[in-house]
Amino acid sequence: MQRTTPSRLTEIATRKLSRTALLVVGVLYIFAGLFYRDPWKTDDLTGLATMLTALRGQEHAWLLPQIGNYAYAQEGPLLTWIGTLFIQVFSPVFMLFQAPLEAQITAARLPIFIYFFVIIWATWYGTYLLARRKECQPLALPFGGEPNPQDYGRMIADAAVLFIIATIGIVIRMHETSNFPLIMMCQAVAFYGMARMLDHPLQGSTLAGLGLGAAFLTRGAIGGVPVLLALLALLFFRNFGRQQKLWLVWSVALAAACCLIWLAAANNTSSYWANSYVFWNNSLFSLPSPTEIFSTLRDLSWFLWPTWPFMIIALWNWRKWMDAPHIFIPTLLLGAAVLTVVFQKDAFESEYAMLAVPCAILAALSLPTLRRSFVNTLDWFSIMIMSLAMVATWLGWVALNFGWPPKIHHNITRLLTGFEPQISVITLILAIGVCVAWIWTVSWRLRSNPAVLWRGIVLSATGLTLTWMLLALLWLPSINYNRSYKAVSKELASVIDENNIPTECIRQHGVGLGQRAAFYVFEGLQFAFDPQCQYVLLQTTFEKIEDEAEPYPDNATLIWQGKRRPDRHEVFRLIQLPAR
Repeated sequence: MQRTTPSRLTEIATRKLSRTALLVVGVLYIFAGLFYRDPWKTDDLTGLATMLTALRGQEHAWLLPQIGNYAYAQEGPLLTWIGTLFIQVFSPVFMLFQAPLEAQITAARLPIFIYFFVIIWATWYGTYLLARRKECQPLALPFGGEPNPQDYGRMIADAAVLFIIATIGIVIRMHETSNFPLIMMCQAVAFYGMARMLDHPLQGSTLAGLGLGAAFLTRGAIGGVPVLLALLALLFFRNFGRQQKLWLVWSVALAAACCLIWLAAANNTSSYWANSYVFWNNSLFSLPSPTEIFSTLRDLSWFLWPTWPFMIIALWNWRKWMDAPHIFIPTLLLGAAVLTVVFQKDAFESEYAMLAVPCAILAALSLPTLRRSFVNTLDWFSIMIMSLAMVATWLGWVALNFGWPPKIHHNITRLLTGFEPQISVITLILAIGVCVAWIWTVSWRLRSNPAVLWRGIVLSATGLTLTWMLLALLWLPSINYNRSYKAVSKELASVIDENNIPTECIRQHGVGLGQRAAFYVFEGLQFAFDPQCQYVLLQTTFEKIEDEAEPYPDNATLIWQGKRRPDRHEVFRLIQLPAR
């Protein structure tokens, strides 16, 4: 039976999007909020801590991720390798005008530019290869005027990139020295390899295998299982001939070789670390309860906004073409990622990363199937939401700095106890420039009323980028104050030095992973495992202190109690136990 394509549009709707404009949006998006701040808990700090541990010469830390002397057997080594290499190469340059630690932090963030632009490159080319195939082409018009495959493919690829930039949930996590942007890059490379296998099996299978191996070396089963499931499912893909299916064996073998070589070296170096890594990966998955499924769907509804409604529309409108490569391949990746998230314990943003790329690709494929009125609705919705977000950003900044409106001022200062806001003229001018850029973008849309299909998502991507820039310009100092552990780490280090406490004999109780990483990053503090050590750093809450719920005897000596000033619950106590 003849299938009718749901894609209907004219040549004018695929007019080329400016490469310069797309590049500028991408650079502004990734640069804003990346520098001039402290690393924040948890993933931002833990990723940086593993890099600094390797840099500072901790035993086996190059091969086995560690936070000081703590075996961080929850991640693969790829993030540590890349970050440490960049610190070694570029931190001497930054030390010319920064303190050593600040220079190392700055250098560790440079790979994020690579991760982001590889994501954009791989997504664009993979989508372009699929969208220019005959199965994806729009309906031929009676008198001609439909776009040619190259223009049509370029338009869909541009839209996929813009949908990634417009995805709300990834904007903060994309700027962390964590595995979040790296695992997205691995998946995007694997997707490009899968698409490339249709016409260049060797090149495509090699890229897919490298993406799969890199995903395992980044996040273990969380990163590798979704890509592996998608690759294995391609064995049942009717558009893959015998040759392509044989090359899938090469992809899996290449990935297995990369991972097994590292695992063998890890086991020979430290069987404790390797066993902990295997145990952690084996304990990741379980049958979810209805409550957990509902919670995951609720979180994904905001994390993947605005791409998920368009993704659903694409799957519905292209439902008769599910076996076509442009739908089948991204749907495989999306379905495998959804299964991994649903059956994983305590999945959240770090795990949701694997859904962003395939969701954006499918969302882009929905655009040529939509009515013009629906696309116009997206335009107006983007204008309204992003404009309101900018107004709210300015309103909060005015309340913080000038005390009006008083209720908003009170709510903000409760979260920023002790913070003294300062107004920078340069920052203020740049923030006004961001708003002018948004007004110009909206004016362009209203004046020119372009017929191009990417106009709505351009407003979403540009609006989110400019809103993020405005937030970084006006609020970065206060957010950094709220989330940084630098001050409390320095305070603890000063107390340890003043009381001549041996740093090699301080144990911990209840100190979280992010806090442990913070103390190591800022002051090089490592915790001992010897039960004979008298000094203990305790992380607790004021409620537990009032309820006398601490696990240590009354004759313990309290040496220091401190906290981050904006935190109303978390408190640290350094105590000395009586000698045994």
